Amino acid sequence: MINVRKVWRSFGFAGQGIVALFRYENNARVHLLIAGLVLLAGCWLHLSLVEWSILLTQIGLVWAAEAFNTAIEKLCDFVSPGLHPQIKAIKDLSSGAVLILAIAAVVVGLLILGSKLLAIFGIHIIS
Repeated sequence: MINVRKVWRSFGFAGQGIVALFRYENNARVHLLIAGLVLLAGCWLHLSLVEWSILLTQIGLVWAAEAFNTAIEKLCDFVSPGLHPQIKAIKDLSSGAVLILAIAAVVVGLLILGSKLLAIFGIHIIS
């Protein structure tokens, strides 16, 4: 049997994590700002459902990656407060994963939003 109270409590903890991510992590706030701009551009360009689905998935993936990266960095700082080459490598790999996903999201955004913007100016690319 599912304990609904425990489920709701878990959602509360997850919500606290999301709030903390955007409240305390500068990079997450940068991603939030860019996502807001992308959403405004999407509204202005009248994206299709498929285009919205793709962009929202990219935004969610970047935010999730940023949350994982933050969790890994906080765990590393807790386990090894001093400088350690292995901890540095772990943190670099974790932030590198976010960068890879963010670059992919930018490319996807440029493909979707860029093609719409070019079409406004009468320039059509191969679709």
